[in-house]
Amino acid sequence: MSTTTISVTGTDAYDITIGRGILDRVSAALAPGVRKVLVVHPPTLASRAAELRDRLLADTADGPREVLLAEIPDAEQGKRIEVAAFCWQVMGQADFTRSDAVVGYGGGAVTDLAGFVAATWLRGVQVVQVPTTVLGLVDAAVGGKTGVNTAEGKNLVGAFWAPRAVIGDLDELSSLSANEATAGYAEVVKAGFIWAPEILDIVEADPARAVDTSTDEFRRAVELAIDMKARVVSDDFRESGLREILNYGHTLGHAIEHAERYRWRHGAAISVGMLYAAELSRLAGRLSDAAAERHRTILESLGLPTTYRAGAWPQLLATMQRDKKSRGGMLRFILLDDIAKPTVLQAPDESLLFAAYQEVGA
Repeated sequence: MSTTTISVTGTDAYDITIGRGILDRVSAALAPGVRKVLVVHPPTLASRAAELRDRLLADTADGPREVLLAEIPDAEQGKRIEVAAFCWQVMGQADFTRSDAVVGYGGGAVTDLAGFVAATWLRGVQVVQVPTTVLGLVDAAVGGKTGVNTAEGKNLVGAFWAPRAVIGDLDELSSLSANEATAGYAEVVKAGFIWAPEILDIVEADPARAVDTSTDEFRRAVELAIDMKARVVSDDFRESGLREILNYGHTLGHAIEHAERYRWRHGAAISVGMLYAAELSRLAGRLSDAAAERHRTILESLGLPTTYRAGAWPQLLATMQRDKKSRGGMLRFILLDDIAKPTVLQAPDESLLFAAYQEVGA
């Protein structure tokens, strides 16, 4: 059984293990002495979560273990403070202590919520993340950012809380629809634009194989994306410097998600956001026409959206100005000087922002 281990270093070090058929590693990833585990999962994974519970019950060498299941709403509807409160209630009634644990089993919204619950219960208990989507594997489960959404925006309430481990079982992705896998792959492509151009080469060589979760090309691209994030997080856990580059495409992307009341997939919104950032980079005189056009070609080859409603600009601008990436009321964008050369643009003129939006507005 071939596995790849990618390590996040620093004060809160942990390993990300990638392979196939490796769910048996979840139990071993928990710290010795864990007696109670809360498995947070969406409705679509109810039967598989029950199987994971059985594994956690059977695989302990430290005595009996109580494993509870917390089913939460699917997708972004699960990332609400009311849902977190439900999980806290389950843990409180079961007398969870600081030596107990949470397991996030699902997509990015689930791992975000599970991490937030773990970070806030008794001021912090361990969490093991088991992502079951492409987005969860390459982005949400890695890095220790946790949070919930509010009516005012996405991820405005949250905490930095590193997982004890991330178990990336690629077999868990096999049931994803093509649309789901492609939407999550937008974060893989982002890693190619800001850090690892080999990912872009893989997509350009054969877009279909690049997003097919059973192929070697998919695994290679995913491992490159995870390695990129692990290196960035190791250097800057709390996003005070380098980690900010991971927001490429996210300023506009999050505003689109908010405008759509989270009915758009995260990756679809980020796809539009990345093309917008590329066009903003081009108009700011930083990125060549060819590099900006490469964004459009790659994203469209994957079937990802590259346009949004032209008339939505005033609403999107207002949302971006409330975004947590703004500082002192000033908007900040991650742009590119070239492929794999990210940079920051702070407080850009609104006329420039509007001009760039004309390239994606439809």
